[in-house]
Amino acid sequence: MKNFVSLISITIILMIMSSCAPKGEKLDYPAARKVDQVDEYFGVKVEDPYRWLEDDNSAETAEWVKAENELTQAYLAKIPFRQKIVDRLTEIWNYPRYRTPVKKGDKIYFRKNDGLQNQDVLYVMTEGQEPEVLLDPNLLSDDGTVALSSWNISGNGKYMGYLIARAGSDWQEIGVMDLETRQVLDDHIKWVKFSGVSWKGNGFFYSSYDPPAEGEEYSNVNENHKVYYHEVGTPQEQDKLVYSNPDYPRRNYYVGTTEDERFAMMSEVESTSGNALYIKDLSKENSSFVKMAEGFEYDFGVIGNDGEKIYIKTNKDAPKGMVYMVESLEPGAEKIVVIPEKEEVLQGVSLVGGRLISEYMVNAASKVYIHDLQGNIIDELALPGIGSFGGLSGWADDNIAFYGFTSFTYPSTIFKLDIENNSSEVFFPPGIDFDASQYETRQEFYTSKDGTKVPMFIIYKKGLDMNGNNPTLLYGYGGFNISLTPYFSTSNIILLENGGVYALANIRGGGEYGEEWHDAGTLKNKQNVFDDFIAAAEYLIDKGYTSSDKLAIMGGSNGGLLIGACMTQRPELFRVAFPQVGVLDMLRYHKFTIGWAWATDYGTSEDDSSMFAYLLGYSPLHNIRSGVDYPATMIFTADHDDRVVPAHSFKFAATLQEKNSGKNPVLIRIETKAGHGAGTPVSKIIDEVADQWAFMFYNMDVKPEY
Repeated sequence: MKNFVSLISITIILMIMSSCAPKGEKLDYPAARKVDQVDEYFGVKVEDPYRWLEDDNSAETAEWVKAENELTQAYLAKIPFRQKIVDRLTEIWNYPRYRTPVKKGDKIYFRKNDGLQNQDVLYVMTEGQEPEVLLDPNLLSDDGTVALSSWNISGNGKYMGYLIARAGSDWQEIGVMDLETRQVLDDHIKWVKFSGVSWKGNGFFYSSYDPPAEGEEYSNVNENHKVYYHEVGTPQEQDKLVYSNPDYPRRNYYVGTTEDERFAMMSEVESTSGNALYIKDLSKENSSFVKMAEGFEYDFGVIGNDGEKIYIKTNKDAPKGMVYMVESLEPGAEKIVVIPEKEEVLQGVSLVGGRLISEYMVNAASKVYIHDLQGNIIDELALPGIGSFGGLSGWADDNIAFYGFTSFTYPSTIFKLDIENNSSEVFFPPGIDFDASQYETRQEFYTSKDGTKVPMFIIYKKGLDMNGNNPTLLYGYGGFNISLTPYFSTSNIILLENGGVYALANIRGGGEYGEEWHDAGTLKNKQNVFDDFIAAAEYLIDKGYTSSDKLAIMGGSNGGLLIGACMTQRPELFRVAFPQVGVLDMLRYHKFTIGWAWATDYGTSEDDSSMFAYLLGYSPLHNIRSGVDYPATMIFTADHDDRVVPAHSFKFAATLQEKNSGKNPVLIRIETKAGHGAGTPVSKIIDEVADQWAFMFYNMDVKPEY
């Protein structure tokens, strides 16, 4: 957003600084002009008075943003303990953190953050020797806003292709490094989005869009996704177009290659779930992609291959997931079931060390099994406890693999796995000084409005008095088949060590119990998601964990929609609300960037009159009512969020500030040079988290013990 840094007058700044009223007095919000914008949907007229805030390049929007940020920062600056929270966060954040390594030959590649580095650094080492820096993204910018998104080593071990993102945008650039000389080559590929680097020989496949017009990089609709092949040492202009489909501009295409580079797999998608699958035999000259699975109702993903045998994971005819194998590339090839559907949800499968390693989810926690290539279970992988397994990396012909494990009170730890002997040892221990014995994690099941049992994790310090007076943060997501599983959060230490409760509700719309659980929270079932979350809040209150005066709710992206809907439906139930980078205008979300891909979960206002009416019935922006006392609210967004564009948060903030009748503050925090969350520098994360806890504690009359 180019004009975010434009200046406004000293008079306006002074007015804003003085407008930060003491707690309990209504703030003097920056003026937001209203326009006579009216849209008609199936004969129903809907006002959109802050439509002008959708133009994130206008000087008027820039001045409004500047004014709102000044108000927010002035409010936060008057919270007496905010700096103490910053200091404590800086202290506990300063420990080494590792990501799961990748082994290639005798080299091990991994990312590490020493503690307060803005971005993780990529290292390479031979086991038993000191690691060396391979790529440090902190050197690519002065402010730490350039992030290493992903990377992949070529099959011959000669090159590394890597993607970087600037200022949190989904737009990425690809670079190539010669691993022998450690020199970054001249190869530079721009306008890449929703892509990886998939090697074949001396080049790789990637996906991109045509370059957007200047000024339209972050909000215009993304259309006409294309797949290219790049030969190392050549300019982007010479890249070979592998696939495009102009007849369907709102489809995306992703190409991967098998470990032996024999097969290329292309997924064709119209939304965030369901894909068509094409496979090409790269060992044969002039071969074409063969359509192996129709789209777009079910998911199909290639696990790997054993010679001509290709293993595929799907939820077709198996809502909780299964694995089958084909032995020929023909549309009607026989599908041989290898791992049949079970009662538990199949999260993922890897082909490593001549074995299939499956991860299942049981009540939102991981179980891992080792199978032979016929699908027979050989053994179960012993995990450290109830938590989340993830990041398994290894090769089909290598007995050694790596994986990560974490839970709410178990800091992320990297293990080395000997597959043949099914033995694990800690490879990278957690560096944080954290005493898990002081805290307790419970999983409790509560009843939603329609009688559905829903699980919720609840974490707190042992010995906590359940007197209904504990500051509590309830978190949720509820969409796109995404499962929320146990994870360790440095941020949450602030809450837990100050007598607080952290609760995570596994509401419908997610994937915790398979496709049926997901479908039960989509389209005209979306209200189930909000009902589940509201019931979680009521349960926490009924059981004495907290009260409405001490309850905050938070969620991001689709979770931001969740918070916006719940706070407008039940404003009296919550003391504080944090809608983060949320989808808040349900009538127009599909008109920006990649929003059209979310329609399978949401539907659109243009589908038919009943879908429009359903969306209008819960759209957070359109359900803010005048004369209502809403919770103390801090809305989070960022200027380079080109996934959920900041216009959602802008219009929601302006409307809520206009209509809120109570004295609770309504603030919007707009981060600059940041996006939807990925790649945010550690320094910005600490500031954002400090603002969150300071705002929450201050509005609950909680004084942290620092």
